[in-house]
Amino acid sequence: MSDVVLDARGRLTLPKEVRERYGDRYHVVQLPDGVKLVPVADDPLEALRDEFADVEKSADELREEARTVALDEAGR
Repeated sequence: MSDVVLDARGRLTLPKEVRERYGDRYHVVQLPDGVKLVPVADDPLEALRDEFADVEKSADELREEARTVALDEAGR
């Protein structure tokens, strides 16, 4: 962990190690007790494909499964 300071124009420079690990694009999330930087992939669609590469069900199957679970939780 390292401390960083905003410059006179309000810019924040992240340490090289952070940029190398997480990239150069971030989404800033405001929380009640601070802020959080969430890395944004250079190609978000490719990142999603990689994340779900091992999912063997179709989108329709996943949607129907989620619908069934939601209805069960709602006391269908």
